Amino acid sequence: MFDGREIIEIVSKRQDREQFRRKNWIGTFEEYLEIVRENPLVTRTAYQRLYDMILSYGVETTDTGRGERSVHYKFFDDPDHDGADAVFGIRDSLRDLVNALKSAAKGYGIERRVLLLHGPVGSSKSTIARLLKTGLERYSATDAGALYTLGWVDEEAPDDPLKIQWCPMNEEPLHLLPQRFRQEVEQRLNEGRGEDDFRVHVTGELDPYCRFIYQDRLRRYDGDWTRVIQDVRVKRLILSEKDRIGVGTFQPKDEKNQDATELTGDINYRKIAEYGSDSDPRAFNFDGEFNIANRGIIEFVEVLKLDVAFLYDLLGASQEHRIKPKKFAQTDIDEVIIGHTNEPEYRRLQNNEFMEALRDRTVKIDVPYVTTLANEIKIYEKDYNKGTVRGKHIAPHTIEMAAMWAVLTRLEEPSHAGITRLQKLKLYNGKTLPNFTEDNVRELREHATSEGMIGISPRYVQDKISNALVAHPEAHSVNPFMVMNELEAGLKHHSLINSEDTKQEYRDLLALVKEEYENIVKNEVQRAIAADEDALKRLSGNYIDNVKAYTQREKVKNRFTGQPEEPDERLMRSIEEKIDIPDSRKDDFRREIMNYIGALSIDGKTFDYRSNERLHKALELKLFEDQKDSIKLTSLVSNVVDADTQQKIDVVKGRLIRDFGYDDESATDVLHYVASIFARGDVKREK
Repeated sequence: MFDGREIIEIVSKRQDREQFRRKNWIGTFEEYLEIVRENPLVTRTAYQRLYDMILSYGVETTDTGRGERSVHYKFFDDPDHDGADAVFGIRDSLRDLVNALKSAAKGYGIERRVLLLHGPVGSSKSTIARLLKTGLERYSATDAGALYTLGWVDEEAPDDPLKIQWCPMNEEPLHLLPQRFRQEVEQRLNEGRGEDDFRVHVTGELDPYCRFIYQDRLRRYDGDWTRVIQDVRVKRLILSEKDRIGVGTFQPKDEKNQDATELTGDINYRKIAEYGSDSDPRAFNFDGEFNIANRGIIEFVEVLKLDVAFLYDLLGASQEHRIKPKKFAQTDIDEVIIGHTNEPEYRRLQNNEFMEALRDRTVKIDVPYVTTLANEIKIYEKDYNKGTVRGKHIAPHTIEMAAMWAVLTRLEEPSHAGITRLQKLKLYNGKTLPNFTEDNVRELREHATSEGMIGISPRYVQDKISNALVAHPEAHSVNPFMVMNELEAGLKHHSLINSEDTKQEYRDLLALVKEEYENIVKNEVQRAIAADEDALKRLSGNYIDNVKAYTQREKVKNRFTGQPEEPDERLMRSIEEKIDIPDSRKDDFRREIMNYIGALSIDGKTFDYRSNERLHKALELKLFEDQKDSIKLTSLVSNVVDADTQQKIDVVKGRLIRDFGYDDESATDVLHYVASIFARGDVKREK
């Protein structure tokens, strides 16, 4: 047992008070200038800081051929939260986004645009925005991402840090420098720095509140600026959406309840009596989303659903980096403006001539659905592939089949006459097909203009997997058919699909996925039956002995009689036919095998059938054919199984559990399902 004191001691030992002091540093303006001289990066703009934050996680580049390189930004793997918000499969979109941020960071013009993430529902637009916001929060708490703001000491209690009047918009302290002196101060702060080094450049003016206090104290001190800044305190600024510091989020509401002051702040009527005027900045709450997001980032949810009054503020904020609070002059802001919208809203923007100004000030970044199977699987594995979910085992291929169907709905029918949509999916996933090169795959993607912008959302699939988990309380395992049934049933009432033709197309694709699953599990059961290592070794040795004798025009010694015999052509062909080696190519294949064995021998290595994928597969299929009748798997259908057969079936079930990830229930289900296929005589080899 433990008492409360022990718990307190655990926390006490692990707390880092020195780190707390660094994050809550307060100093003078003079001390801040020394910090800037030592580390000018503290004066970065919001775009510069956000871009550096992304790069701080690392970048991987890979050669994709033809002189092209693929860029992967590790930040979007969400390493700080074990990938909980990781974004998969849209590298091109993320590259375009980071390139836009890079351009804005360098001041090439995009900093005066709204970054608009555009794509279908559920394509990770909100996730990307959330990653950027939380990433910037964490970065601001590190030494590399440090930034500072200013405040004013209380005249009656100048030594009380609790009474400092902090800037409501978290201004950069260097805004205190008068315009006519800035160039000279910048030169002094940048002395000794090279052209490639970051250099301090002061832009922007104080917000109305700080400007009012600054001018008041300047008058009080008879224009002595040096005495004014003695009243200034500077503190470390940690961005936080929860505390409404440097991170803002705005989303449309009911038009009757919308008010533009939510973006730019509003008058504090209780303080008008105290200060005597509604144009006194001390009687104004600078707490609109644009105000509090200064120095950081603001996200506009479904930005194109905003009322026109809001769009005017948005245009000024993006193009001029200024906002217009009620009763005050234009006010400088420094923040990344990012919005997201779906396809119908964007089409409405394109068709609305009154929105031309917004279109002109928008950088559109397409965020499509994933069109690569492996990446789609990763999306669902985050939640549903952890061994057991809600006490239930997820049977092998359950996630894979759901993901396969989702991706198929997003692909266009191939323009190439000799390929199906399923084959196209496999090509995109890295599988090789005869007569198809990487250039062909690239052409397929280029010709498909709407791929990824149509189809089923990952959210729909996630919802149906969740339904399958709770819809069968008696089952200990969730299998692909349970999920596929939920996917099909949900189409009837799908809120975003109004076309019956589209619903039927998706049902047809689901039937295609079921057929693919059938081929997969048949192959796994075949491999489990043929997974007798000793029998495979004997069959391999027998085959190699006969191939060696055949290629060298020798005879084979009969293992039982000891008499020399001609090579067993029937045995060799029964194996080679399993992998579609025609009779006309048998000599080439056999020489290929012998050359491979000879090359290994020269290197002092021993041949192992498992090292040759095609031969391994052929041996497994041959052994399966020889053993399936002895196992009598089809007897499962009639539920009449003798003890000897049951023992053999249990061995196969054990192999499914050991080698393929099934549990007892799902392995039993698969064996019964495959047995029913065998009983129908519907056994087709996987091509």
